[in-house]
Amino acid sequence: MYEKKFGKFISDNYSIYEFGHASSIFKEDYENEFREVVDSLNNFRLKKNHIIKGGGGRSDIPKILENPLNEKGWSNKEFKIKISIDNKEKKIDTHEIDCFKNEVGLEIEWNNKTEFYDRDLNNFRILHQYSALSLGIIITRDNSLDEVFKKLKIYDKYGSSTTVISKLINKINSGALGGCPLLVFGITKKLYINTE
Repeated sequence: MYEKKFGKFISDNYSIYEFGHASSIFKEDYENEFREVVDSLNNFRLKKNHIIKGGGGRSDIPKILENPLNEKGWSNKEFKIKISIDNKEKKIDTHEIDCFKNEVGLEIEWNNKTEFYDRDLNNFRILHQYSALSLGIIITRDNSLDEVFKKLKIYDKYGSSTTVISKLINKINSGALGGCPLLVFGITKKLYINTE
């Protein structure tokens, strides 16, 4: 279904979900940004050392996906929204988006707590409502990677309370997204390479 829009590699190696005709909006109205995200997804491979690497802080996996986008002008973006009601100003709380360019916001949730999905969806919903965002994109891990984690004996590191696509889709289907167009790409086990 998505091969015509994203190409064979992406449609074969990522699980893809869309809401609010996001893929059509993205491809037709944001050609440059569309091509940049497609290039990043096409070039990404999930290497063994990126999965098993220890230490605190942010994983290398989001950085590998984000770096090519940062080179094309995508960057962190914080929004400050204020509305006036009867001359009283009210602030609308939002969260910084990891990758933003030209009204397109992209978040990568690799191995965070599932509350990060709530934060992302709420943020996209609010920003879309106030015309600061045309569509959101979330790249996360597909449930098929559990098989890889079990083989590597690191399944506990990617526990049941962390970000995985089935949990995200459940949250979206319960109405957490509102009306914001959204594309979701799940990194599947087909992208895994057993190499350093």
